[in-house]
Amino acid sequence: VQLRESGPGLVKPSQTLSLTCTVSGGSIITNYYYWTWIRQTPGKGLEWLGYISYSGSTYYSPSLKGRSDISRDTSKNQFTLQLYSVTPEDTAVYYCAATKPLSVYQAMCIMDEYDYWGQGTQVTVSS
Repeated sequence: VQLRESGPGLVKPSQTLSLTCTVSGGSIITNYYYWTWIRQTPGKGLEWLGYISYSGSTYYSPSLKGRSDISRDTSKNQFTLQLYSVTPEDTAVYYCAATKPLSVYQAMCIMDEYDYWGQGTQVTVSS
């Protein structure tokens, strides 16, 4: 299974960031994974953002305070992160990743054990 992120490298403050993860070599429906978004900022390490499961259920990090949506396009085998009202603090390298189903606590804590990762894409929030 391969994952590849795509989206704008630069977003203005207060706008919406939209990133897409294209999955190949597997299906986001029939492969029983949690399709996840994670970001990394210098000095803060990995931050778990949320997932959409193979069944379409979603779970988001409380730290995003309702600013995010994760959706999927099964016809394109893609899933998408939308992050609203971005600020410079949302500047990071964003990764899509996949893990076998875990509890939310485990999913947040053992990101280094995820099964598949994209290469990451840099997003800068700046005017």
